[in-house]
Parts: sequence; structure tokens; C-alpha cells
Amino acid sequence: MNTNHRTFEARLAEFREQRFGLFIHWGLYALAARHEWVKQRERLTDGRYRVYFERFAPDLFDPDAWAEAAKGAGMRYMVLTTKHHDGFCLWDSALTDYCVTGTPYGKDLVGPIVGAFRAKGLGVGFYHSLIDWHHPDFPVDGLHPAYTEGVSNEGRDISKYADYLHGQVEELLTRYGPIDTMWFDFSYSARRRGGELTPGGKGRADWRSEELVELVRRLQPGALINDRLEVPGDFVTPEQYQPTGPVAEVWEACQTLNGSWGYDRDNLDWKPVDLLVRMLVDTVSKDGNLLLNVGPNGRGEFEPRALATLRGIGEWMRLHGRSIYGAGPSAYQAPPDCRYTQAGDRLYVHLFSWPYRHLHLPGLAGRVRYAQLLNDASEIRTLIPDPSVDSGHTRLSALPDGTLTLQLPVRRPDVAVPVIELFL
Repeated sequence: MNTNHRTFEARLAEFREQRFGLFIHWGLYALAARHEWVKQRERLTDGRYRVYFERFAPDLFDPDAWAEAAKGAGMRYMVLTTKHHDGFCLWDSALTDYCVTGTPYGKDLVGPIVGAFRAKGLGVGFYHSLIDWHHPDFPVDGLHPAYTEGVSNEGRDISKYADYLHGQVEELLTRYGPIDTMWFDFSYSARRRGGELTPGGKGRADWRSEELVELVRRLQPGALINDRLEVPGDFVTPEQYQPTGPVAEVWEACQTLNGSWGYDRDNLDWKPVDLLVRMLVDTVSKDGNLLLNVGPNGRGEFEPRALATLRGIGEWMRLHGRSIYGAGPSAYQAPPDCRYTQAGDRLYVHLFSWPYRHLHLPGLAGRVRYAQLLNDASEIRTLIPDPSVDSGHTRLSALPDGTLTLQLPVRRPDVAVPVIELFL
């Protein structure tokens, strides 16, 4: 039964207020610990890949700890991979044996995760792969692990697979209460590598995307749907890059901690906390959300490096969250190496580099009632030079009319990204 009574408009407004969420990529590939595409990258057969199914036993799984880490980082919602491209399902699906109840762990994982995040007041969304490298009716194509093995597609019927896909989505949207987001991944009928289309690439017609959207709207009318069905979605999803300018649509950037979505033991390319905070700020300044990924390991834990990163972001968010939640772009033009976010009559200046003593803000002279550092609420004084009185400020008189100059301390605040709060 659908228990989601929110309107679509209310959910969209909530999404734009939340701004920061947790992506969770977890499945059999956590045991391989070599990227979530390990089956495809290494061309593993079903038989070779099954060793992970037979040993999936996350004995340290604690969804409350996951939810606590997300909340501590300042995240407001999560999106969980219910099924990735390998076809393994984290819930007890009635439509396949290739699910968690067939592993040594033997119990549903989706329900406890949903419950833990809801208990912390966090939103709940589901990622669901449109691709399935395990299903017998999913035709082998240029992305399939078996593509180079000469496997025949005789007897494989994509329409039967689409029935299965829709049936699983219906299970997910009727078993776990209100779901905020259905995050589908991905279509590739027009995907090119080296100028060539992916052989056998699949998309809108294969998934019966219009019907899938109708199914989600009927079962969860308040849920948002992303843009990867080859039909218009409610928001767009730039992946692993930051847009260089404003985005016309509602959008959510999805980013990793180290370039891998699934647990990748030997990947040491970890982004530092200050870079991730700058990415979050940059996203919100362009009216977007940031969905930041963690890949739990095979025993069911967030690894220490991920936890340390989340704690670092959380410390910044504890002090600066009001420049993010409910904030968005400003009509004012930020100076170099800065980003503006604005919420009502408060304008937030995020300084990506710390200048010596003065910060010049075009167009804000006479528009600011008060200024303070956000981390400690210490006053930042303004400077209105008068060359006839103080020749030491003659150089400032060349600034464009309407420029507000702030007097900064010489020493940079000890935070990932300093923020000045301006009361307009």
C-alpha cells in the first residue's frame, strides 16, 4: 500500500532544501574490492563471480552506524543501490534467487537500512540498475562481461527482462513505505566509445521507460525520478564532474570519495576534505545538490578513511550548514576564488583562497548591514576609503563604484573553507 501522501511539489521543494546526500554502493563486488564494475572489467563468468555470492556474510553490518555517520557529516538523505549491474539484489525478491537471502547472510538488507536512516530523520531513496548481467533474458551487448566470449543471444528476450525489471521496482516501492527518489542507472542506446556506438546498446524502448515512470508515479506519487531512462526526468545527474556554469534544470551531482563507487581496497586516490567541501559549495552556488558516495566493505562497514572524511565534512557543516541548507545561487557576482550562496537576506561568501587583509565585493556597497565570520560569529568590519583623508588607501579608490571592501584578519580561520555571512 502506498503511504506517501506528500505532493510532488512538496518533495521537489524538500529536495532543493536538503542539498547534501549520501550515495551507498554495496553488493557482491565489495568482496572483490576492485571496483563495482569488476565483473565487466575482468570479464568474470557467472561461475567465477559466484564465489562472492557464496561468501557474502557482512557480520559487522550496522545500519545505525551508517546512518549516524551520514547525519554526522551533515547529510540530509541517502540513496541506496538496491541492485547494481551485476544483478545481485539486497532485498528478498520474489522474482529471483539471486538476492541476499540466498547468501550466507540470508536476511533482507534494504529494510534495516531504510529504517535506520528514517530513524535519524534522513530521507530515503533507491538506486536501481536497468542493466542486469546475471539475468538469462538480458541480451549480451558491448558492455556485458560475456561480450568477448561469443555467447549467443538466442533465446534471450528483452521483453521478459523488462517485465522482471518492472516487477522488482514494484516490490521496492510497495514494501518499504514512502520512497523519496528512484535513481535509475543507466541507458546507453546512444553511448559512444572511440566514436563507435556500443554494440547492442539499450535504452528507452528496452526498459519501456514510459511505463516505468507511470509505475513509479502510481505507487509513489511524491517520489522524484532521475534522468537516465532516456525520457525526461525530474532532475539531471552529472557524474564525476562539476558543471562550469549555471544548470537550467534541477540537478544533483554524484561524486565519489576516491573515484570508485564500490569498495576498492587498493584505490588511494582519496579526495581531501577541503576539496569535497569546495565541491559541495560550488554545487549549491549553482543551485544543485551533491550526492557523495561511500562504498561499504565486505563485512558491512564504512572503512576508516571514509569515516574520517565524513567526520571532517561534518565538522565544517556543523559550523557552516546554514550557508548550504535551503541556500542557493545569488544574483550578485562573486569575486575570484569565491562562491556565493544566498538564503533570504543572508549572503554567504565562501573563500576558496584567503586574501591578505582585504576582500573586495563588487556591487555590495551600501547593501550590507553587518558582516561576520560564520565559524565563530566574529565581526568583520567594512572599509570605505577616503583618499583625501587617508592616502594609504588611495589604491582602493580605483575600485569600481559600488564595491564593498571587508577588512579580514591576517590569519585564515582554521576551517576547510572560511565563510563570511553578510546580512543584507
